[in-house]
Amino acid sequence: MNLYASLLRTGVPAAVGWLVAVALRHGLDLDATSVAGVLTPAVIFVYYSVFRFAEEHVSPRFGWLLGYARPPKYEGSELPLPRF
Repeated sequence: MNLYASLLRTGVPAAVGWLVAVALRHGLDLDATSVAGVLTPAVIFVYYSVFRFAEEHVSPRFGWLLGYARPPKYEGSELPLPRF
């Protein structure tokens, strides 16, 4: 389940970032390369940051806007560090 949650929580902000960048392209005089290269990652970062912060500090319900209601939990491995 953690794999599913982590993939959704990565894919949803990426899709939103792409959609916002495409929508902004129609309002700005930019070529497609500029939009894809600059706006998409910036929108993804802002979208994820806002809703991750809201999920943590306001209500866990904001997690749905990232694609899954809870952040994935990874079990810590107690493997020793290699010695050289």
